[in-house]
Amino acid sequence: MGHSLRAAALLAFVVLSVLVSLLITSVKQFGSGSTRFSNATDEELAALRRALDLQLRERRKEILPLLLPYDENKDGVLEEVHHFSELDQNSVFGFQSEVTLGSGKALRDRMGCESLMDVRAVEVLGSGYTKLVVKANLAGGQPVALKLVNEQGIDMSKCVEDFKDPQGCRELVSYKLQKEMLLLQRLRHPNVIKLKGHCSGVQGGGGVEKGRVTVILEQGTPLQMIQLLQTPWEDRFRVCLDLVRLLHFLSQSPLGSVGLLDFQPRQFVTVSGQLKLTDLDDISAEETACRTDADCTLQFLHRNFTLPCSSRGVCEDLNEKRNIYNAYRFFFTYLLPHQAPPGLTHLVDHIMNTTGELKANINQTLEAFEHILLLYKSGLHLDNLHPSILRDYTVMRDLSTSGNVEYRCWPSYSHQGCLLSVHSAREAAYICNSHSQCNSFTLTGQKTWTGRFLASFRSSFGHLVPNGASEVYVKRSKVHQPPSS
Repeated sequence: MGHSLRAAALLAFVVLSVLVSLLITSVKQFGSGSTRFSNATDEELAALRRALDLQLRERRKEILPLLLPYDENKDGVLEEVHHFSELDQNSVFGFQSEVTLGSGKALRDRMGCESLMDVRAVEVLGSGYTKLVVKANLAGGQPVALKLVNEQGIDMSKCVEDFKDPQGCRELVSYKLQKEMLLLQRLRHPNVIKLKGHCSGVQGGGGVEKGRVTVILEQGTPLQMIQLLQTPWEDRFRVCLDLVRLLHFLSQSPLGSVGLLDFQPRQFVTVSGQLKLTDLDDISAEETACRTDADCTLQFLHRNFTLPCSSRGVCEDLNEKRNIYNAYRFFFTYLLPHQAPPGLTHLVDHIMNTTGELKANINQTLEAFEHILLLYKSGLHLDNLHPSILRDYTVMRDLSTSGNVEYRCWPSYSHQGCLLSVHSAREAAYICNSHSQCNSFTLTGQKTWTGRFLASFRSSFGHLVPNGASEVYVKRSKVHQPPSS
């Protein structure tokens, strides 16, 4: 029974792979493969296979260090269980016949090939040189993202052209997926996309070709910077804070200090508003060797920085500093300063200066962000707002308004009106006083990710309605008396 279930799951996996390929383009280039290879002699094909085998061995060597076994401790932190005394690439690697990622609870929670038996609503989110990313719903409607080898991608096409072996090339190209899957397991963090499982082809049987690998991830929303620029400052700050928390983790990860070599917004998604790194293709945990400081130059489009060469003969904190400056130029510059709360602008300016000039390390940068978060959540940056600001308002509790005359403000949580985040009624009164159209506001009882209240501001309203979760504040000169019954 178990074997038949697995066979059905693997068959569904192959069907999914073919379906995804068809969603991108036809399979004409592989349909004519036999014709394209017919001119090659057996000796030539054998020589090409030996060259391909050499490439496969090199790929195995690259990811062997990531295969050290580990498990979760009681705090959910990954710990190395033991070391390999002898690295047998065939028995240890064995990826095509099921790599075991983790053990204990981490393994029990993994999705496998069986999870792909009833995949629905397949939609291609994107494709690159090596991989496809597919949005799908599993049985029960659970949303996931699937990563597969891009059969029509440049890496696959070039390999087939060079080695005349589609199956061997699929196996070779799949090593990038396998490496990324292992990196996701080793670099587990709230701001790294969650690995939910994988399905891989079985070596030597089952009718499933080697190299057929699908990585199952939690589904996120691609980061759209243009849309993000139109959101309230609080949400833009969250993206930057999440990024700094991620970079702090990467600076002292289980693999050492990790640098993101392809640092672009397209490498990130959001899941329920939380920023997550989703593409680990181009990362490096290697330290750059040096003899003098001149060997430690970070070169960017408009700036260069020279870092010290340490006594160990490596460039000091190079990966960390590269990450910080890329965060500054791709994220902070666009998201942090604009419309920052007046009581926090000096702290935001300090972050911009220290990261833009690489004067702060990641620990100091994270501390600066966490300090802003503390002030923003607690309202301590609003000390200059006198309590008397509320004297001009009449409060009506357990009520909300209907028949509103809205006005728009920017940026707002609502495109149809003015809905902003406030710490208290006092801050809301300050905002209302600064808007010439505003004559009343409501604290809705809804809260943002920081725990601050959402307040709606309006010019006027028709009447009051019972609502135990909200309070209405009306300027005394504009108090609206509800009609008598």
